[in-house]
Amino acid sequence: MADIKRRKTGTVRIGQVRVGWEVPVVVQSMTNTDTADIAGTIEQVAALALAGSEIVRVTVNNEAAAAAVPHIVEGLETRGIHVPIVGDFHYNGHLLLKQYPATAKALAKYRINPGNVSVGRKNDDNFRIMIECAVENQKPVRIGVNWGSLDQSLLTRMMDENSRHATPLPAREVMMEAMVVSALESAAAAEHYGLRPDQIILSAKVSGVRDLIDVYTNLAARCEYPLHLGLTEAGMGAKGLIASTAGLAPLLLAGIGDTIRVSLTPKPGGDRTEEVLAAQQVLQSLSIRSFMPQVTSCPGCGRTTSTYFQELAEQIQSYLRTSMPVWRKKYPGVEELKLAVMGCVVNGPGESKHANLGISLPGTFEEPKAPVYVDGKLFKTLHGDTIVAEFKEILDHYVESHYGQGARSGELVGTR
Repeated sequence: MADIKRRKTGTVRIGQVRVGWEVPVVVQSMTNTDTADIAGTIEQVAALALAGSEIVRVTVNNEAAAAAVPHIVEGLETRGIHVPIVGDFHYNGHLLLKQYPATAKALAKYRINPGNVSVGRKNDDNFRIMIECAVENQKPVRIGVNWGSLDQSLLTRMMDENSRHATPLPAREVMMEAMVVSALESAAAAEHYGLRPDQIILSAKVSGVRDLIDVYTNLAARCEYPLHLGLTEAGMGAKGLIASTAGLAPLLLAGIGDTIRVSLTPKPGGDRTEEVLAAQQVLQSLSIRSFMPQVTSCPGCGRTTSTYFQELAEQIQSYLRTSMPVWRKKYPGVEELKLAVMGCVVNGPGESKHANLGISLPGTFEEPKAPVYVDGKLFKTLHGDTIVAEFKEILDHYVESHYGQGARSGELVGTR
C-alpha cells in the first residue's frame, strides 16, 4: 500500500468501526429505500454490507421511519450483519430522537445538517436537543454541512461583511469560507453542549470537483476532527464515477479524509452497491486499501478483432466478484492478487509478467496459443476451446497455494 502520510486527527468509534488517522479510510454508503419499509431496508443494508460498506446511513425523516429503526437493527443482527447504522436527520430530528428513545439508542451515529436545524438562531434549540440526545446515548455525530442547504443567516452575514471590505472577495470564496465556518462553529457548539471531540466527524459537501478540493483543504487545515469526504450529488454513470474520482483522489493523496462515499445516482431499479464498489476502487487504485484482486486488461485494437479476450476478462472479473465472499474469509491477503488478461503479443507477455497471474491471448493472425505466466515466469501454454476453464483452474490453485493455510510462497501446487 502507498505510504501516504495521513492528516492527524482524533479517532471516533462508530459501533465497532473506528474512524480517524490511526485506521484505514472507511467506505460508507446510504440506502434509498423507504426506511419505514423494514424488510426492504434490511435487504438493502445487507447487500451494501456484503459489498463492503463499513457504515450504512438511513433516512429518518418521519415517525414511521423512526419507529422502524430498532427493528431494522435487530433484523440485521439476527442475520449476523453488524454494520453500524447511521440516522440521517433534517428539520425534525430533535423531535424524533426525543419521541423515539429506542431509535436514539439503536443508531450507531447521528448525522446532523446545521443548515436544517437552525443552529445558532435565537430561540431555536433543535441543534442543542439533538446533541444532548447524542450525549445521553453516547453516540457520535457527523456534522454535515451542505452547500445546497447552508445556514442562510450565516451566509448572509458573511456576504454583508464581505461587501463592506475595501477589496471584497469573490462570492464563491465567501461561500466556501461560510461552509468551513458553519462546520467549525457547529462543532464548537456541540462540544459546548457536552459532546466530546472524539465523538465528532465533520463534512462539507459540494457538487463541484474544484469546490470539493478547496473546501476540504481549507477545513482540514483548521481542525483535527475526522473528515467524511464525497461529492454531495456526484451524478449518474461515467459522470458520477469520474467526478468522484477526480475530487477524492487529490484529497486522499494529500492525506485528507477518513471516510468516503461515492454518491452515485442509480438507474431506475439499479444496484445500489455500485457506489460501494466505486469507493473501494478509488481507494485501491490509489494503493490506499485493497478490497479484491485487480484485473489488468487491454482496451483492444486492430490487432484484436476477436472479442475472445474481452469475454475472458469479463468472465474472470465476474468470477472474482462471486468468489471473494468465500475467498476473503478463507484466504487472507487474496485481495492483493493481480491478474492480467491481454489480447495480443505486443504488450501481452510483458503485462502478464508484471502480474501474479497473467494470460496473453492470441491476436488477429497470431498463432492460436495462450501463454500463462505465474509470478513473471512462463508456466503453461493453453490451446483450444478449454482456455477459460483451464485458466480458472490455474487461478483457483494459485489462490489456494499462495493464500491458503500452509501456503508455500512462490510455488503453484495442485495444478494438473
